[in-house]
Amino acid sequence: MSGRIKHVAAGLFFIVFGVLIAVGPKYIFKICEQDHGHATNCLWTARAELGIGIVIALLGAAYILSREVPLLAGLSLSLVLNGALAFLIPNILMGMCEHPHMDCRLVTLPSLNVISLTATLAAAANTVRLIRKYRGDARGNATAQAERV
Repeated sequence: MSGRIKHVAAGLFFIVFGVLIAVGPKYIFKICEQDHGHATNCLWTARAELGIGIVIALLGAAYILSREVPLLAGLSLSLVLNGALAFLIPNILMGMCEHPHMDCRLVTLPSLNVISLTATLAAAANTVRLIRKYRGDARGNATAQAERV
């Protein structure tokens, strides 16, 4: 695959995973929204994941539109941090409801964990690749300039 196709594929990957994080808890892997008339942690977690997922999808779109390696590395690093936040929200920061037999515990939480960790690890690998590419380009340009002098 050419570099541009890989670049677009990576951006599309992050858009898809951002959309899954955003709409998954509400429409795909259903959460329990109320327990005896009170909003549960699951509802608030789903709302927080909606915002994080939208940000991840927008970063994926920005990734497709960008071309310079340092900017791509920065976008990829921000995808790592947002993916980690998407993982932390349901597991540590906000949590899910206390009922171990509910769909939010059995389906939503594992689904969000797999999606957010996959996105985080893919973005981390991409960030390392881009930083190495940038350092290699910078060394190559410095060597070429030193040879000219």
